[in-house]
Amino acid sequence: MAKIEFLGPIDIDTMDVHVRNMKELSVLLNEIPQMKGWIDNSAVAVNNTIVSSLDIPLNENDIITILPPVCGG
Repeated sequence: MAKIEFLGPIDIDTMDVHVRNMKELSVLLNEIPQMKGWIDNSAVAVNNTIVSSLDIPLNENDIITILPPVCGG
């Protein structure tokens, strides 16, 4: 089971999910109402590496992190 962490102002607890690749993860995230407005603007990291392709396979112990855009100083 992979783990999804939501950082910053995304108010969703860490989730364990059964997904085989980033495309399945994208479908799952689009079904979460709290992700509206974040999904298109956030970066995604798999095991601390930023990814951009939906073809990336995911493994059972992967940690997926959703990184929303933030500003600060």
